[in-house]
Amino acid sequence: MDTNDLPANILDPNCPSRVVFQRIGDKWASLVIQVLGDGPVRFSELRKMVNVVTPKVLTQTLRALERDGLITRTVYAQVPPRVEYELTALGESLLQPLTMLRYWAESHVPSILEARDAYDEAQDEALLGSPN
Repeated sequence: MDTNDLPANILDPNCPSRVVFQRIGDKWASLVIQVLGDGPVRFSELRKMVNVVTPKVLTQTLRALERDGLITRTVYAQVPPRVEYELTALGESLLQPLTMLRYWAESHVPSILEARDAYDEAQDEALLGSPN
């Protein structure tokens, strides 16, 4: 039996869906996909919009997304050359789930920060309360 005939199972370490899940879960990849949701963008503009990503990491992210068929890279023959990145139909199909995740994160950040503070405070109290 060919492994391509088996059902996808993200919990199986040998399943290719795990690699796809890791790609989408990469913080830079998900941000790039959301930025490109508004249409084609040049590298320098993309870097400004994603913010704090190094050129090297952004280039690696873009190449990986292109390899996975989520974006296209178009080079325009002009001086200087102009390069734009754009979502493919496959990449566009990720916008809705990523938008839902983004809204969830943005609306729950106060609860997450509150939980972190409570956890950190409890850890500090446990350390201060324990004998040296």
